[in-house]
Amino acid sequence: MQLRLIPKLQRPWGWLRQPQAFETGRLYDRQLLLLAIGLLCLGLVMVASASIAESMASHHSPFLFVKHHAVYVVICLIAMAVVVQCPVELWKQHNAKFLLATMAGLLLVLIVGHDINGSKRWIGFGPLNIQPAEFAKLALFAYLAGYLVRRNQEIRENLKGFLKPLVVLCVLAVMILAQPDLGTVVVMFVATIGMLFIAGAKLIQFIGLMSSGIVAVVILIVAEPYRMRRVTSFLNPWQDPFGSGYQLTQSLMAFGRGQWFGEGLGNSVLKLEYLPEAHTDFVMAILAEELGFVGVCIVLALFAWLSYKAIAIGQRALKSNQPFEGYLASGMGFWIAFQSAVNIGAASGMMPTKGLTLPLVSYGGSSLLVMSVAVGLLLRIDYEWRQANQQAYRKEGE
Repeated sequence: MQLRLIPKLQRPWGWLRQPQAFETGRLYDRQLLLLAIGLLCLGLVMVASASIAESMASHHSPFLFVKHHAVYVVICLIAMAVVVQCPVELWKQHNAKFLLATMAGLLLVLIVGHDINGSKRWIGFGPLNIQPAEFAKLALFAYLAGYLVRRNQEIRENLKGFLKPLVVLCVLAVMILAQPDLGTVVVMFVATIGMLFIAGAKLIQFIGLMSSGIVAVVILIVAEPYRMRRVTSFLNPWQDPFGSGYQLTQSLMAFGRGQWFGEGLGNSVLKLEYLPEAHTDFVMAILAEELGFVGVCIVLALFAWLSYKAIAIGQRALKSNQPFEGYLASGMGFWIAFQSAVNIGAASGMMPTKGLTLPLVSYGGSSLLVMSVAVGLLLRIDYEWRQANQQAYRKEGE
């Protein structure tokens, strides 16, 4: 017997009585796709606006950065389309190989990587610079999802199962901190905690893990003078507005100039080489200056919605007995939410600066590519969930 979803959905308010039929009426989540494409387009516009002065000063071409960013966006859309076509089973089978390849990249960057602003995070491939630490996030979450499926009972019952994935995290953290890149490690740590929580680990284990994490971060901050300067400048940036607090004070002035509705797109003053990294880590400050408080609230809502969609996809997959897909989607939701919060918090003076990009918005090929792959994977997980539910309805109708 054929599935008779459409006639039922045509009845007035019929979808309220059949929420699953309403959800599975489409082959993919259009909202998620439109959110990702919308943020990519927003990023292209803001990078075009924020990078003109720096591009002119460093390369004598006002649109060099935006041209590169446009190429990255096209590559990201192609990558997203390719990932959507790949079954999640491939990620499930080869997540360990992906993790090992990422570790090899992290070791390689320490040997032959480019040193930019005191950090060795990039490997050059002709005109492209690859940042392995960005790929390490997705590789870790895919590996953790596979581990949580294989060892779920062990994680719930004893400490050994809880600590094993943390060993992998520590190995990655050591290699990433050698670059150095504390921000990426913090994002990976928070998302790992979220995934273990969903897997059902005991509360006492989380208390110990979070305490250890806080102590480790404090030690890492105190051990490096530049990190300590970032924290002190965050606490009182106006104490040294032309030294350690310069970047944050300029960012705060951009937020202040924006007021309610902004100065207008393209009318930022702080992007005229007053605010360093205006098109990368601090693109949100330029957005706030040009689009104002209202524009910032809209962007916050978009990221909150994107994070919610990812976690909701994960929860649906878990309820449908698709644990790998559920853990992975949830982990990516935590990743998007926390990285967005840290970037916006740093630009607005609510958190110390971490050098993290704004997902799908900031300039940077590796960050854009990895986040686009993550969105494509979310779309694929949602697609397979819808397919499984449609098959279940067909069986019920026979």
